[in-house]
Amino acid sequence: MQIQIIIAVYFLALIVIGVFSFFKIKTPGDYYVAGKKAGFIPVSGSLLATLLGGSAILGTIELGQQIGWAALWLLFSAASGLLFLVPLSKYVKRFGNFTLPELLGKFYGKRAEIIASAVIPVAWLGIVAAQIIAAAKILSGLHIVSYYPAAIVSGVVFIVYTLIGGQHSIIKTDTIQSVLIIAGIILITFYAVEHPTSGEVEHFSPTLLFNNNFKPFDLLILLLTYSVTFVVGPDIYSRLFCAKDEKTASKSVLTVALILIPLSFALTYLGIYSNTVESAGIIDFAEHLLPGWMYGLFLAALLSAVMSSADTTLLTSSIILGELASGDLSGKSSIKLTRFLVVILGVTSILIALFVNSVIQSLLFALTLFSGAFTVPTLFGLLRIKVDNRQIIPAIVSGGTIALTGKIVNTYFNDLTGNIIIIFSFLISTIILFSTTTKKQRK
Repeated sequence: MQIQIIIAVYFLALIVIGVFSFFKIKTPGDYYVAGKKAGFIPVSGSLLATLLGGSAILGTIELGQQIGWAALWLLFSAASGLLFLVPLSKYVKRFGNFTLPELLGKFYGKRAEIIASAVIPVAWLGIVAAQIIAAAKILSGLHIVSYYPAAIVSGVVFIVYTLIGGQHSIIKTDTIQSVLIIAGIILITFYAVEHPTSGEVEHFSPTLLFNNNFKPFDLLILLLTYSVTFVVGPDIYSRLFCAKDEKTASKSVLTVALILIPLSFALTYLGIYSNTVESAGIIDFAEHLLPGWMYGLFLAALLSAVMSSADTTLLTSSIILGELASGDLSGKSSIKLTRFLVVILGVTSILIALFVNSVIQSLLFALTLFSGAFTVPTLFGLLRIKVDNRQIIPAIVSGGTIALTGKIVNTYFNDLTGNIIIIFSFLISTIILFSTTTKKQRK
């Protein structure tokens, strides 16, 4: 009963923050980017909470169970992407306003903005759904409610507070959630270290970063399909657009990158540790390790991780589609349209979660499509590299299609062939952008 109360209070607190934030929204900029006034702590907290979604936390622990200390590479690659973004973040803040497609429009023209606005929300639906799946699995794991009603309840909660308070409520809840997430990870790691099991936890050594289940080539694919999404991710850019200035944006990205490294060690250790106990996973052995009230807080931390990613990706996708439909986000009527899209996309994500219950599968397919389509064009734009702007749509469509094809081949047919196709997608996108068309061909 104690655990149910803690979780109920947590959900209620999110709704209350959303209602409180509603009264602070005076302009579209307040709803979309928190008035561009967020300081270092809110931007860093929101960015950290967004990145440490349920898929990142549960995914790292799951990988730790499967491949040992090589699982460190998951969040290491995320941190490396953020470190690469640090010098670029000032340009993101300088050139961007509300969304990534809008930024691409400044670099390549209106056609690029339109195609990005059409593709990104579709890809991001898989990410929102992945977070709902993770939340539903956490709640259903308590044996209070089954998976399907848990997915509906989780989805409705984050739809409501995103709908009401927009970016104002997300910045506030994310900052609180980041504290809960870090506290929860530290708490369970401390208890795991202080309560050794009969099995032996393998001590870390640099030689364990690669093994038969994770080779250097696997790291290359991880960098291309996962790390790059931390360099050009629309959810990350939405945090930077909220920052009050370029310095705040850069400092926040650097701080979060450094925080991810020790968290990666803690989560990987938990994965390895869980193999030495008879448990079905992190939730199961946390229940046996922690006192009741601490276990409730730990579950709230896990739900925080899930919700913080879900709300950001949901609002970002809705803003992007709203911009595509209206052509202008500066009018007050655009907020109504965006709120309508929050409901539509949120409900769609819930439906996906009801039929697809694999977090990693939903997440990685979406990220692969996005990275293949937008990594090369976005990086070239931020670095001010001159390309043939007329080729932007073929580059986006070809890159995304080939990368997604590679992921399908990788998942269902052959690992090596699929990975080679994914690498090929980035090369093709680059070649297309640098290609030139002769006058005769244009005619």
